[in-house]
Amino acid sequence: MMHSEEFVIATRESRLALWQAEHVQSLLRERGLTVSLLGMTTRGDQILDRTLSKVGGKGLFVKELETALEDGRAHLAVHSLKDVPMELPDGFTLAAVLDREDPRDALVCPGYASLADLPQGACVGTSSLRRVTQLLNARPDLQVEPLRGNLDTRLRKLDEGQYDAIVLAAAGLKRLGMAHRIRQIFSEDEMIPCAGQGALGIEIRTSHLALRPHLEALSHAPTGLAVTTERAVSRALGGSCSMPLAAHARWGDGQHLTLDAALGHPTDPARPLLRVRQAGVVTDLESAETLGREAAQALKDMGADDYLLTP
Repeated sequence: MMHSEEFVIATRESRLALWQAEHVQSLLRERGLTVSLLGMTTRGDQILDRTLSKVGGKGLFVKELETALEDGRAHLAVHSLKDVPMELPDGFTLAAVLDREDPRDALVCPGYASLADLPQGACVGTSSLRRVTQLLNARPDLQVEPLRGNLDTRLRKLDEGQYDAIVLAAAGLKRLGMAHRIRQIFSEDEMIPCAGQGALGIEIRTSHLALRPHLEALSHAPTGLAVTTERAVSRALGGSCSMPLAAHARWGDGQHLTLDAALGHPTDPARPLLRVRQAGVVTDLESAETLGREAAQALKDMGADDYLLTP
């Protein structure tokens, strides 16, 4: 049995995942805890020849880590919140959401300064259906091709000339000291981020009470409320990885949150994006959930059910 004072973080072994786990490790060490890492390779890291939506969704990055929590090899798991399924399995809880890094998407491209500068029919790599539909709505002429693998793998494929440009989350590039690779950061209006993008979530067994006060001290309440709002949109629409849904909430003054959401068609990216903007006063988890559900209902009023009822 582990010494009761030592806590183990389960993490994927990609460079970005390790950065995230080490970041949480250092924050907990500052609180006087003894913390070590357990590196793991997940199914999501192993299956690289197919898009995530075809092999079970983003939850593939989370399952093995949850198993390590369940059998006691680890006490907490650090995730990119955008990879965490909307519904956690029974017995697990999201105990903390940390302050958010830049939530926007970035264009990485050696030869051109921006998306507008890419030549007709340029090949752009991304494995996200959300990005595919928004890219093709902005530039229907582009050839958008699947791109899987960790950050370093994706950049290598770009550098080898397999793509003219690729789209990545700005947060990962910034965290790994690679912001110099970014040619253009898309504004939240140009390309709405996905729920939770740029935020880190810490998952534990619900029964693991000893860690809770430490993790709650790391939580960033404004980020927590914003991502709760974003995730509520997806949950209300039956959110899955095969749904090209964007949802991003921004704080105005104090308690006012503005939520932008967009839904693309999963099999016909040429269909128009359904876009809504919903604003409200958010002071707690309940009002955050309510704002997210209102945006989902607004999308349904625009015809979202037709987009969701595809095989």
